[in-house]
Amino acid sequence: MTVEQAEERKPLLVFLNEVAGGRKLLQAVRERQDMASGVVVAAPQNQPSVGQLIDSDEIREAASARVEVTMALLGEFGIESVGEVLDPESSLALDDAVRAHRPAEVLLSALYETRFGFMRRNLVEWARDRIEPDVTLTHIPVRIEDDAIRWDLNHTLVVATKTVAAPDLVNRMKERAAIRPHRFTIVCPRSEGVGEAQVVRDLAATLAELYRADIDATGQPMSPDPFHAVKNAIEHYRIDDILISTFTGERSQWLEDDLIGRVREITDKSVEHIEVGRSAPAVVAAVAEGEEG
Repeated sequence: MTVEQAEERKPLLVFLNEVAGGRKLLQAVRERQDMASGVVVAAPQNQPSVGQLIDSDEIREAASARVEVTMALLGEFGIESVGEVLDPESSLALDDAVRAHRPAEVLLSALYETRFGFMRRNLVEWARDRIEPDVTLTHIPVRIEDDAIRWDLNHTLVVATKTVAAPDLVNRMKERAAIRPHRFTIVCPRSEGVGEAQVVRDLAATLAELYRADIDATGQPMSPDPFHAVKNAIEHYRIDDILISTFTGERSQWLEDDLIGRVREITDKSVEHIEVGRSAPAVVAAVAEGEEG
């Protein structure tokens, strides 16, 4: 690349309308990173498909989490990026991001048939009609187009927060995918004793590990309680089974609230409870904390 070409490079804009991560999105960014002056990750403060959010602050937090998880995921592959949270209206947010950053290309991560506004317009079609001619728009579907007719593909909803990066859980997902092609949707409801920054790092690490094994997955930290997150996911996604993860031998609010039993009451899908051991770093940290206390 010549000096002139380097000076003419423009940013690559990653616009997250739905969830964080995505193997196809990561692949697209990796293919384009050398031709871009930088990577910008942006998300509107809209209502995500999975997880019931009502409070405006929680909606902003969810958008921020989408950005932070995706940035952390890119970082797992050595890609630096900057992030921002924008207007709640997807179309206005996309407009603002394009005007502010003047990207060469927009990677629009959205579900098929994503609608917005009172007229319920198709976001992808609207963006293609409106975006500047010199800006390339590439739709990165959150789910593969043929999923609806791929009966060999198993869709598993994974509910995990403290355990989301536990080797036992990650290995269980890999084992499932080795037997039959899988797509995992991972939701991480807010949990006492673990900060959001840690959840973001752990979820990004797990997504990266799955992508390295060529396994499709998306994920999102969630603010509501786990039951509502699961219920909403069942309503919005094609879910074949559910995997709920907790630590072995540890007091769990999820278990005390009978999360597994309540979920089984609202679905005829298989609900598996996996108890995992703590990772080595977590054990070291727990020991150190005990010694200090």
